[in-house]
Amino acid sequence: MQPNDLRELPEEKPPAQTAGQLIPPLLEAVFVTGAAQWAQLPPLAPIEIAFAGRSNAGKSSAINALARRARLAFASRTPGRTQQINFFQMRCGAYAVDLPGYGYAAVTRQTKNVWQDFLWRYVTERQTLTALVLVADIRRGITDMDRPVLEVFLRSSRPVLLLATKSDKLNLQERRRALADIDRTLREYGDGCAAGVTVVEFSATARRGIEAADKVIAGWVA
Repeated sequence: MQPNDLRELPEEKPPAQTAGQLIPPLLEAVFVTGAAQWAQLPPLAPIEIAFAGRSNAGKSSAINALARRARLAFASRTPGRTQQINFFQMRCGAYAVDLPGYGYAAVTRQTKNVWQDFLWRYVTERQTLTALVLVADIRRGITDMDRPVLEVFLRSSRPVLLLATKSDKLNLQERRRALADIDRTLREYGDGCAAGVTVVEFSATARRGIEAADKVIAGWVA
């Protein structure tokens, strides 16, 4: 069961759509299941898109913003305490997959190793894992904790959407410098790899970058 089961909360009305307007891919996404071990994973969906990021990078807020829901994804009061992979099914049948945040809070070494092993196996072995949404605090950029999962996708030529979150915390000049730093980090992997990454300046609070992210994800599940 998803932490803090929200099934009894009233549903929010979807935003009105006009002719020719893109319907957000995560609109009306529903929780399917949570998995704390490999045997609990649901049957393969046609497409699975993983959402990954360092604890407290704003991953849950980003998912909720893309879904136009207040609390689709659960944000723990203690970053890093979510111990399962949560699957949300989109209107098209694809899964949006919320991975446990890395950079965990105070937990035992044994627990941390179990989470990491399960997460790593999912990222490297799940057959229909098609794309990655990497959530990174724009003020931190791409950290050493982000690199392993990013490199898995770059090596396999699977596309990556990097959401540079919390951009409302910086002014315009600071945001430009931070985005330039992210671009330089990506260039370390070579221009070919960097071309597979779309960077979107994002803020769930300021509602910035949501439509741009919608377009990328919509292209993946079309």
